[in-house]
Amino acid sequence: MPENVTKASPPQIPSQLASALVAHLAQRSRELGFDEMGICDTQLGEHERHLAAWLDNHHHGEMSYMARHGTRRSRPHELIPGTESVIVVRMDHKPHAIPSDRILATDTDAYVARYALGRDYHKIIRKRLTRLWESAEGFLARHGIEHGEARAFTDSAPVLEKALAEKAGLGWIGKNTLLINRKAGSWFFLGEIFTNLALPRSTPHTSNHCGSCSACIDICPTDAIIGPQQLDARRCISYLTIELRGSIDMSLRPLIGNRIFGCDDCQLVCPWNRYARVTDEVDFTPRHRLDGSSLLELFSWSESDFLQRTEGSAIRRTGYQGWLRNIAIALGNARYNPAIIAALAKKKETVDDLIAEHISWALTQQARKGEDKARR
Repeated sequence: MPENVTKASPPQIPSQLASALVAHLAQRSRELGFDEMGICDTQLGEHERHLAAWLDNHHHGEMSYMARHGTRRSRPHELIPGTESVIVVRMDHKPHAIPSDRILATDTDAYVARYALGRDYHKIIRKRLTRLWESAEGFLARHGIEHGEARAFTDSAPVLEKALAEKAGLGWIGKNTLLINRKAGSWFFLGEIFTNLALPRSTPHTSNHCGSCSACIDICPTDAIIGPQQLDARRCISYLTIELRGSIDMSLRPLIGNRIFGCDDCQLVCPWNRYARVTDEVDFTPRHRLDGSSLLELFSWSESDFLQRTEGSAIRRTGYQGWLRNIAIALGNARYNPAIIAALAKKKETVDDLIAEHISWALTQQARKGEDKARR
């Protein structure tokens, strides 16, 4: 797939053939493991205004790249000149795993966001999007038409994925800011193909079916969802444990619980997720028992262990230092345990100042709990 969509005039496709191409792509997308496909144009004015307000309020925290990309994020034709249509797909990812509520109910095991338990979705989806476009090229060639240009993305460039998916008819953006599908809930990944071909559009999703429900807002451990479709990333556990590179605010640490990579609470309580399907995609099967490993076991990993066991995993994004920082907080939140104190003290001797500070906090929490236990 070419790196960029050129400004050369795209081939003109008769309307009947264009409709046949879309039907072909829909069928081929299912064969490649995607669960739904839609097509939209590039006009995202309302979403651009929402993004601008979010940035003006500094709700993006230290994710400076969100502002640095300017309007390229909300104007696909600026990101890839010549873009006329965006093909959007979704792929279910809810894995066969130990139930989330069982892990969250403990203070000894580590909770990892469900999407990150298996292989890194970026490579999986991008490869399949490439194959999907190759299928489009083949279809056009068989009809004697020069194929257009295209580029594939999946959470890998300044793209308003959820806005495009909503416009392509794949769901609506819920109060938790996630895309929700009436038949599949929200446990899915999104991917896009930007193309200079003018293709028939899907019917946009214009209805919001959240109604008066506020379950996601009410459940958020850190009150990061400050209103419908309004997320303050600076308080979001996913941001804190994955994107933030520095120290986590002390007032938020107790609220993180045992979540060491991401957070699914707003999805776990969403009524629409009763329709979510557990995927049979082998690549999303939990690896290295990360759906139910103990905090102490994961804290004992050396950096080489971390790099080896997170190879090809989205967890790599947090880095080893972030991994230790997050687990130290979770250990501080656990009930008093001499084994935890010993593990924290031992690790403190080998880490940098940032991690040592979080370990010191965790040791203080454990000491207080030990004193409380002794008084009882």
